[in-house]
Amino acid sequence: MGSIRIYKGMPPLTEEQLAEIIANAPKSDDDIDYSDIPPLTDEQLARMKPARLREKNRKNIAS
Repeated sequence: MGSIRIYKGMPPLTEEQLAEIIANAPKSDDDIDYSDIPPLTDEQLARMKPARLREKNRKNIAS
């Protein structure tokens, strides 16, 4: 879960900014609307491979 950091010298948040922060608070998966995302086809699912098997000589980006 994220947090809001207030730094020394920052102006105070406006009412609009506070309302936006509250409106964008983390939601549970049940509260998120995924209806605009098309389902994957059987062909797309069949082509999927675990990331570790996609390319052998690729550098690990995370490290």
